[in-house]
Amino acid sequence: MRTDKFDDIRPYYEEEIPAAMQRIADNSLFPLLSSFVFPEKDVEDIRSMVRSLTTVDEFQKLVMYKLSEEIIRKCTDGFTCSGVEQLSKDKSYLYVSNHRDIVLDAALLQKDLLDRGFESSEITFGANLMSSQLVVDIGKSNKMFKVARGGNPREFYLGSIHLSEYIRYTLLEKKQSVWIAQRNGRTKDGNDATDQGIIKMFGISRPDDKIESLAELNIVPVSVSYEWEPCDVLKVLELYESSQHAYTKKPGEDLNSIVTGIMAPKGRVHFQICEPIRREELQALDGLTSSAFNREVAALIDRRIRAAYRLYPNNWIAHDIRYGQHAHTDKYTKEQKEAFKTHLRSLEKYENCDQEALRDLMLAIYSNPVDNFKKTNL
Repeated sequence: MRTDKFDDIRPYYEEEIPAAMQRIADNSLFPLLSSFVFPEKDVEDIRSMVRSLTTVDEFQKLVMYKLSEEIIRKCTDGFTCSGVEQLSKDKSYLYVSNHRDIVLDAALLQKDLLDRGFESSEITFGANLMSSQLVVDIGKSNKMFKVARGGNPREFYLGSIHLSEYIRYTLLEKKQSVWIAQRNGRTKDGNDATDQGIIKMFGISRPDDKIESLAELNIVPVSVSYEWEPCDVLKVLELYESSQHAYTKKPGEDLNSIVTGIMAPKGRVHFQICEPIRREELQALDGLTSSAFNREVAALIDRRIRAAYRLYPNNWIAHDIRYGQHAHTDKYTKEQKEAFKTHLRSLEKYENCDQEALRDLMLAIYSNPVDNFKKTNL
């Protein structure tokens, strides 16, 4: 059943796809996009193919799926995903993921779901990222829905209710799964932590029963791990600047992060679909106040994500360097350590910054997951 209640945030309906495909095909950036996704094909052939698409399913399988394939082929040393066997194709799930890359965290999960015969999910998309009609058309044709950012406290509260109602409507009435990050914005310091405000938002559309309100959403934590952190240098510079004064995003910064995250080498990439949050686990928290309940549910998701995070040699190397130890030398080779140290030296070109501070911020991105893993698995 359709409703116009969510027209301000929803993805495109099927009948809106043909016009969106025409706009995408006519955009001046189309040849650049085509050369990346379809490097061996003529741009005019691809333009004609895109103009012929009439459904979301066609766009996802013929364009977005191919984009994910090319990213994996060109920019990674392999992508793996585990845990899908815990899911049922007859259910809709709320995937709550740690957030390391603007595009890839959701896009690569969609590819794996499709590979295994599942439907792709709808995907949250920050309003700040909808910077052009091209981005809007690609996003909304790819089952992305808008999440408002900013505003005064009342606007934020009303926006949270609206978002919560749409997520519940999508899961329970449309029978579509949903992907959302565990927090507003990417993790920039390597500390994956679920914002308890996200949990509050999930439940605000059904305040009468906090247990059932979350249980019926079928929350599934997802742990994403990159051998080379997407946009790590950009994240270091943002954290450094934020430590000096109030940080203001520069024009085009989000787009630069999207492109850098996609194009830069990421080494090996692994996604772990964790055990779904069980009703019994929520019932065990029933006696808590609402605030404490939200906090404990967030902590439960964190434990799943941190325990499942795949640690690569870079993580162990960074931890040893940061703390002046040799405790994890069995986890990496001399060559891997030299490669990581070479990457660290890439910060030296930022001569006007405190080099020790930059270095520690970079080491933290890679070493904090080691500490979190150890704490979670004690």
